Amino acid sequence: MNHRPGQTMRTLSALLVVVALLSGACGDGSTETAGVRVVATTTILGDVARNVVGDDGSVEVLLPVGADPHDYQASARQVAAIQEADLVIANGLGLEEGLADVLESAAADGANLLTVAPLLDPLPFGNDNADDAEAGEDPHVWLDPLRMADATRIIAAELTKVDGSVDWTIRGDAYADELATVDDKAQAILEAVPPQDRKLVTNHDALGYFASRYEFEVVGVVIPGGSTLAEPSSAELTELVSVVEREQVRAIFAETTNPEVIADAVAAEAGGDVIVVELFTGSLGEAGSGAGTLIEMLTTNAERIAQALS
Repeated sequence: MNHRPGQTMRTLSALLVVVALLSGACGDGSTETAGVRVVATTTILGDVARNVVGDDGSVEVLLPVGADPHDYQASARQVAAIQEADLVIANGLGLEEGLADVLESAAADGANLLTVAPLLDPLPFGNDNADDAEAGEDPHVWLDPLRMADATRIIAAELTKVDGSVDWTIRGDAYADELATVDDKAQAILEAVPPQDRKLVTNHDALGYFASRYEFEVVGVVIPGGSTLAEPSSAELTELVSVVEREQVRAIFAETTNPEVIADAVAAEAGGDVIVVELFTGSLGEAGSGAGTLIEMLTTNAERIAQALS
């Protein structure tokens, strides 16, 4: 049968509409993700999780790069992702203050929540003003590569419970070995800092694990307590200036996730050659920043501290 040109075009158009509708039904975001679905709260935990999950699932990170984990609030879509995930990985010990209610509610509703920091032999804060035991433990475990190697193996073990068809241990052990290697590298980099100069003043109390691992001493913090949400008083800042002068501190270490204004003011008040150096502490950096992965972040921080203090 011969078709007129106009009829042929109408037939083709109708077919295209059907194809589009079918494609939309398959690609509207409602389909199941292949493999395990993992949600991680922080960029650091997301990077660790991706190294274990590989191509056998998906990892969604709640906090964007550069966000302060202490005050981030989840969106409605992220709350849904938490509820639908096969595994939710959180840091804990008060780090995700703005997500605490969401995570607690999801766990109460049956979400598979793994909180890693309490499992990594947490340290107390150097200046513990906490009201309870949990808040008094330092959540910044990721700044110790060997603790994060343990975290990697813990995540792999939890994924094995979720899906035993994949050998997650192989990837977990491989990434843990990479973290052990970066620990050796950091030790070598930091050898340039003489023992008498291994004194740290930080924006907030985030470098306790770094100090413990590499034999440094945190002699002062700009923002008191473990949270970035507190505000220093005039008396506390005056005392900090005295500490910087008395200890002959060479640098104040600020953070990419928080403004440097107060740290700059303390450095200026202390006078001398005190500089402010920015570190990656609460978040990874963008790709190409030198801190796009946890391994890059740990290496870059060691290099910046060594350069500032040696």
